[in-house]
Amino acid sequence: MFAKVSEAQITRAISKEFYSFFDQYIESEVIIVGGGPSGLMAARDLAAQGIKTLIVESNNYIGGGFWIGGYFMNPLTFRAPAQGILDELGIPYRQAEKDLFVANGPHACSKLIAACCDAGAKILNLTKFDDVVYRHNKVEGVVINWAPVSALPRQITCVDPVALEAKVVIDATGHDAWVAKALEKRGILKLSTFGPMDVNSSEDLVVEKTGQIHPGLFACGMAVSTIYGIPRMGPTFAGMLYSGRKVAQQAKALLSSEVTTSLLSEVAV
Repeated sequence: MFAKVSEAQITRAISKEFYSFFDQYIESEVIIVGGGPSGLMAARDLAAQGIKTLIVESNNYIGGGFWIGGYFMNPLTFRAPAQGILDELGIPYRQAEKDLFVANGPHACSKLIAACCDAGAKILNLTKFDDVVYRHNKVEGVVINWAPVSALPRQITCVDPVALEAKVVIDATGHDAWVAKALEKRGILKLSTFGPMDVNSSEDLVVEKTGQIHPGLFACGMAVSTIYGIPRMGPTFAGMLYSGRKVAQQAKALLSSEVTTSLLSEVAV
């Protein structure tokens, strides 16, 4: 027989656990907006190095397009050398053709999410990015609200958002590039739009252009495509994994340099 507990105990356990976690992550080292493959990969690599990392995701599920390939078909494709990352994450795959590999979407996505959580990254889902915290000409956090609030007509809802602070914010919101667009709306950035399908140029360019686009703000994944006008790549994911890994390396380097600068300042004093 199962243990006997009350409904109140269940509700209290949920609320205490959530608000304890939420309180700890009001200030993070890195906030990643978007829980698709590039955001998850970045979060996994950052958290694995002991960096306090939070993913903000508007959907109630995590993974974005990584759950399915194209046209509602489950297989995902990866071009070489992405099989190395698949091996690292324990994602089963097979070779479809020379240098082209396929994996089951739900299995691959579940493995990546689990790796991200196992590394220590935290996830705040059903949470909509609303705006940036912007001070000293630098992005220093994000403004968020419950995702269902934005789905209601404005005239019948008035729910103020709240803010979370971070040393680094990463835009991993896919083609929408919501975080970068928040700066464009204020005339701080000028974005392009993603181009037509061309997988051979797209994946390389997305990884090449992954990086800091404004002080405090980095971009990875398909947000990079929209920011720089790079062709879209469709249902293939090698570039997403490598873009997430690259932005994690860059964010860590920035955080390390800031720590070094702070320590040198203290020594000088």
